[in-house]
Amino acid sequence: MIELEGLTKHYGSKVAVDHLSFQVRPGVVTGFLGPNGAGKSTTMRMLLDLDNPTSGTVRIDGKHYRELAEPLKYIGALLDAKAMHGGRTAYNNLLCLAESNRIPAARVSEVLDTVGLSAVAKKKAKGFSLGMGQRLGIASALLGDPEILMFDEPVNGLDPEGIHWIRNLMKQLAGEGRTIFVSSHLMSEMALTADHLIVIGQGRLLADTSMADFIRQNSRSFVRLRSPQWERLMDVLNQNSVPFLQTGDGAIEIDNGKIEALGELAARHQLVLHELSGQQASLEEAFMQMTAGSVEYHAHGASTPAGPTAPPDRGSGRRAPNWGAHDRGQGV
Repeated sequence: MIELEGLTKHYGSKVAVDHLSFQVRPGVVTGFLGPNGAGKSTTMRMLLDLDNPTSGTVRIDGKHYRELAEPLKYIGALLDAKAMHGGRTAYNNLLCLAESNRIPAARVSEVLDTVGLSAVAKKKAKGFSLGMGQRLGIASALLGDPEILMFDEPVNGLDPEGIHWIRNLMKQLAGEGRTIFVSSHLMSEMALTADHLIVIGQGRLLADTSMADFIRQNSRSFVRLRSPQWERLMDVLNQNSVPFLQTGDGAIEIDNGKIEALGELAARHQLVLHELSGQQASLEEAFMQMTAGSVEYHAHGASTPAGPTAPPDRGSGRRAPNWGAHDRGQGV
């Protein structure tokens, strides 16, 4: 288990990490999210004693990293794939790490095979592409067969096959009871990989929850209906005190509605439905909603469709203003 308690890091007057406390538990893939400048990389560096905290503690299996005699057997980490020695071969890069932690040399060939680099084991790392360097970094993390693995942007530079491979590898390792802690800016990929989320903003903890709960608590869920008998449908909804929003594309949206109940209501009134679907925001939308007040660096120039700024009229049978609701959410 990874444990942080009151972890704080100052760079002069800049507070990079602000009294962070959380645990990363075994058996699940824990995603570590936050906007640029949120303090994710600094937190990971303090985990490995690459930076000293201003205050607070961080422990790996109850110990500080510096107290681990052979740390690669406890925790494997990929923070910077370019940290490898460019003048050494892939094999020799890993062999040096293995010897420093009393790991059998045979393990080097095993992890090179695992990450798909056996064919280039004797090639120097300086000639590797970004994706190959990333695979070599993952191999170094796996080298000591540790119970804890920490990855910062593990899919960076990987092709689609490589992305699929590392995603399944992390799930497999978590299924073996290992602790997997992974940071990424790719929300779509994190949504497919992580079971639990730690979210920080401006160095402070914003969320420590399951993926499902995070999306549910930070986004809008609704049921979308379309019918050629839309006027009758609105009358039926009004008669049954069901608040709704009519969107600009001829659909009706009902916040927190139950698909089964709405389908049965339409059937009782012999209404034809062309669509009856549950809609839930993506992880990216939920993340943007939660961290909106914690973004340090804002880009300007490219306009982004705005979400609703005021609540529309609901349940009146009138056409409500189009606040962009039909652009929100993805079908589930």
